[in-house]
Amino acid sequence: MKRAKFFCFCLLLLMGAYSAAAQIVQPVKWTFSISSVAANGTAVVTFKASIDRPWHMYDINMPADGPVSTSFVFNKKENVQLVGPVVRGAKPIEKQEAAFAGMTLRYYEEGATFSQKIKVIDPAKAYVLQGHAEFMCCNDQQCLPPSKVPFSFSGKGLAGVTKSAPVSAKPVDDTAQVPVADKKADSVAATSDSVVASASTFGSADLWTPAVSQLQNFGKTSDGAANSLLAIFLSGLLGGLIAIVTPCVWPIIPMTVSFFLKRSDDKRKGRMQALLYGLSIVVIYVSLGLLLTLLFDASALNSLSTNAVFNIFLFLLLILFAISFFGGFELMLPSSWSTAIDAKADKSSGVIGILLMACTLVIVSFSCTGPIIGTLLVSVATKGSLLGPAIGMLGFAIALAVPFTLFAFFPSWLHSLPRSGSWLNSVKVLLGFFELAFSLKFFSVADQAYGWHLLSRTTFTALWIVIFAFAGLYLLGKLRLPNDDERPVVSIPRFFLSLASFAFALYLIPGLFGAPLNVVSAFAPPRQKGEVSLYAKPVEARFNDYDQAMQVARQEGKPVVIDFTGYGCVNCRKMESAVWSDPEVQDLLANRYVLVSLFVDDRHPLSQPVTMSDGTVLTTVGEKWSYLQQHKFGANAQPFYVLIAPDGRVLNHSFVFSENPQEFVKFLQEGLHNFDK
Repeated sequence: MKRAKFFCFCLLLLMGAYSAAAQIVQPVKWTFSISSVAANGTAVVTFKASIDRPWHMYDINMPADGPVSTSFVFNKKENVQLVGPVVRGAKPIEKQEAAFAGMTLRYYEEGATFSQKIKVIDPAKAYVLQGHAEFMCCNDQQCLPPSKVPFSFSGKGLAGVTKSAPVSAKPVDDTAQVPVADKKADSVAATSDSVVASASTFGSADLWTPAVSQLQNFGKTSDGAANSLLAIFLSGLLGGLIAIVTPCVWPIIPMTVSFFLKRSDDKRKGRMQALLYGLSIVVIYVSLGLLLTLLFDASALNSLSTNAVFNIFLFLLLILFAISFFGGFELMLPSSWSTAIDAKADKSSGVIGILLMACTLVIVSFSCTGPIIGTLLVSVATKGSLLGPAIGMLGFAIALAVPFTLFAFFPSWLHSLPRSGSWLNSVKVLLGFFELAFSLKFFSVADQAYGWHLLSRTTFTALWIVIFAFAGLYLLGKLRLPNDDERPVVSIPRFFLSLASFAFALYLIPGLFGAPLNVVSAFAPPRQKGEVSLYAKPVEARFNDYDQAMQVARQEGKPVVIDFTGYGCVNCRKMESAVWSDPEVQDLLANRYVLVSLFVDDRHPLSQPVTMSDGTVLTTVGEKWSYLQQHKFGANAQPFYVLIAPDGRVLNHSFVFSENPQEFVKFLQEGLHNFDK
């Protein structure tokens, strides 16, 4: 009992230590260095990027209509000339990316190195070389705005001297602030011709004044971190409840409860042993979740969630689970394990004996619980949550352990339990249909990552329609599988379950013709160009300029929704298709707010370069909106939504991403309520 309490205490500490990731994302760190100047005046400048997983940074000289290329702009060259172009180090990865219309793109993971050969014109004199590196990075869920990192070198190279102390660039903040247009490696941005400005250069100073503290006063950003852990716990709880009504667990409940009650003459002692048995089940399953947490940190889990090979493996694994549930074979752990542990349990007493009995239950029931646990852990792992596996297993174990404890305290309830029968196998088969449908989600991720275009949204929807229609036929007894008995009569529960299955299949049919299908938008792949759609597009932004939108908002007396987005932002498109298409959301965005979408990767140049008071150089429209997002709201990832009044005051916490329209409706309504006050 003490060990169980200590374990729970440690788990609570871990949960308390968990916090959401910061809004400023900095996945790329740069270091710059220059070699010694040789006797002939030549030297090599090295640009080295360290890239956090699962992010990747794009190569130099990318296609014009693709992501922003990595490039190196030399703004100031005194007594220095460039020799040849920038040269890459290792060969980049080359793959198709669905986020950029299936283009074949080159990018780097974990790290990249580039070099530029230079020549000091007069080695006897001092030289100066200044500029900045420009780059763009993405993962499989979002892209950050293109970024600019400055570097500066100076020194003196004497003829005949081949070795000297290397000169490195000063440490710089590589926070993604400034998207830039494509430039040649030797292009020059004449900062002397740019406008030195403060934020008020673009409009009213109040509209550009930092509002990070105002956002913090409204509470935590609606990023779904806390809700995600709750959803994981509830998923585990549901999985545990389903596991109870499987052929491997249900018949064991009355036998185990009777064993504890008859084992001791003292009913109170028997009940306490049953309670300890339930806690032992919780400890075993949560330990499994903690083991996964220890093996993979949060970044590794997130990396796995976007790895195409891993997703193909998960797809095949869930297919395997489905075949097992259909009766193709039994997934079982070696019988010698349960025999050995059961023998030790008989010889042991107290806490150890009960813990070993719980281990026996876990092993014996594996053929039914294994696929459920596997699916749960797979789903949790692909969310990239550090505590997710432990929280999911906690929910699963609690649901599984409660009946053993509850019936020990109220043994008379055992008489009201339905008897074991063929209905338990039907539960397994029905789970097989769900496993089959869920597996397509992971194939979809791999399909988009490799650009195979094998599983369009229409194909995905058609397969789900067939799967749930077959599930309905099975429940009605029109389809029999290996372990099923003949059913002359359809029971009432089967009838209603089949009704629900057929209804869901009918609900999916409009998705073949472009309906948004909000219920399954988290599973279905995004709609691609060329797919048939008979449905109207969601509401679109009235403005793409912040200051224009604010001016109209003052005239109309309406609050403003700022949508920081990007042309290459996949989750932005998901929000627009799954959330903005909701009628209530459309009404709020079109009639109660002024909606402005600011594209942080817009490459159209400003009329002239602008140098902000903090030294940031803005040359494109995208740079301007990226600077606004970071300077005023302290964030740089997309999608990112902020509600503000016409005078620039923040009306609610920010909102990041959720495919649940009601969460976004609540966010918008709270902003209106605060605006009316």
